[in-house]
Order: sequence, then C-alpha cells, then structure tokens
Amino acid sequence: METMKSARKNDTEEVGSDLSEQIKAITKDSHVRAENTQLMLNYQKGQISLREYKLLLCSLYEIYKALEEELDRNASHPGVAPIYFPQELARLESLERDLEYFFGPDWKKKIIVPAATQRYEQRLRQIGRENPTLLVAHAYTRYLGDLSGGQVLGKITQKSIGLSGKEGLSFFLFPGVTSPNRFKQLYRGRMNSIDLTEEERKDVLEEAVSAFEFNIQVFDDLQKMLSFTTETATQPKSHRLNLPAAMIPSSPIMQFTMGMCVALATVGMGIYAL
Repeated sequence: METMKSARKNDTEEVGSDLSEQIKAITKDSHVRAENTQLMLNYQKGQISLREYKLLLCSLYEIYKALEEELDRNASHPGVAPIYFPQELARLESLERDLEYFFGPDWKKKIIVPAATQRYEQRLRQIGRENPTLLVAHAYTRYLGDLSGGQVLGKITQKSIGLSGKEGLSFFLFPGVTSPNRFKQLYRGRMNSIDLTEEERKDVLEEAVSAFEFNIQVFDDLQKMLSFTTETATQPKSHRLNLPAAMIPSSPIMQFTMGMCVALATVGMGIYAL
C-alpha cells in the first residue's frame, strides 16, 4: 500500500501543482477500469437496452441528488464556492424529467438501486457534513465526465433504445453550457484556485480515486442486478421462488430490492418493465 501511495505521489508531482492535472494523473488507472466495466463496454458498443438505461438513471438520480444537495448546502464554503455552477451543471431536474418520461408521474415509487449506489450516496452525505472540500473530487469526476462524453453517450442511447426525439435524454443535455471545452477549462481553473494545504490536497486526491471506485462498484452492481433479472426470467417458473436461504438477503431493504428485481424480470411489459 505504501509503495502504491508513493508511486501516486510521484505521478502527481511530475504533472505539476495544478489540482486538476493531479487528479487526472492519479485517477488514470481507475478511469480505464471504469470504462472497461461490462456495463460501460456494452454502452460503448451501442448495446444498452431500455431496461439497462432505466436502471442506470435510477442510480444516477440518487447519486446526483446527494451530490447536488450537499453542494447547495455548502455553496459558500471556500472549498466548494469556486466550483459551484448550479445553472450550468445541475443534473437533478434533468434526471427527474427523464425518470418521469420512462416511469410516469409516480416514478419516485419505482426507483430501484443496488447497494453500491446507497454506499455512494452515504459517502457524499458524510463528506458534505464533515469535510465539504472533498466534494470537489466527486463533482470533478461526475460533471466533467458528463460534459466530456455526454453528447456521444446521448446519441448512442437515442439509437440503442429507439428514441425519436430528445425526450428521455435530458441528462445528456447542458443548455447552460455553450462550449463544453471552454467550460471545462474554466472549471479546471476554478478547481486550481482552491486554497489547499498539503494535507487537504492529499485528501482530495485520495477522494478522487475513491469517487471512481464508487462509480465502478455502482456499474458492477447494476450489471449483477441485470444478470440476476435475466437469469430469473429464463428459469422455469417453478424454480423462481425456490432460492436457497443463503441467497436471500436478510435486510428489509435488500429483500425489497431482490423482490423488485424478480418483479422486473417477470412482469415483462407491465408498469415496472425496464
């Protein structure tokens, strides 16, 4: 572990003192791993299904709800204020429009997320309360990633699930950003202006790595959830309710999630179909 930390420290020192460059360097390997999760590989190949997209939207909603509420609450904090761009970047309302389009007006009752999404949300709430400066690592990871790949992924999604217009794709649209490249330059400049001690900078860099890890875990958990629903749907009906006791989650939340997964797989084109 010490060797890895030392290597990361050397990497960040080699690229200069800018926080944005150091985050990019220290998360390089994590970025590659995130892009190579099964869910993201399928996405890049244009193999995203409506069911997968709707499950992904559910997790993104919970993540951005936590992130943006904590950013709003800490908007005047010196570690947050320079990178606080709610008009240009906020995704929550866009996600709400997309979820309503796919799930209907009672969409909040149909949100389903894996355990990894809940852990990510809890971490965002925790640092929002205890150390708001660390929010910059998550904001950078999410927002600049969305701006960089949003247009391409939006087109892939539109084609893959057969959408004729922009409805259902609000998440990928940034009407307040006229030039993504110029805005990313502005955002990085604001990040680099944050006054950090050496210890605070180290903590932000470590949190940036953690941010990617949280996203990787969410992608992996979503893929497992999708695999489970697919396997359940293809099993003979008599086998679907005979899960071994060790495979049945003990917590009420996970029992609900497991039950909803089975419902998603068996209801098909009904109201909960993904």
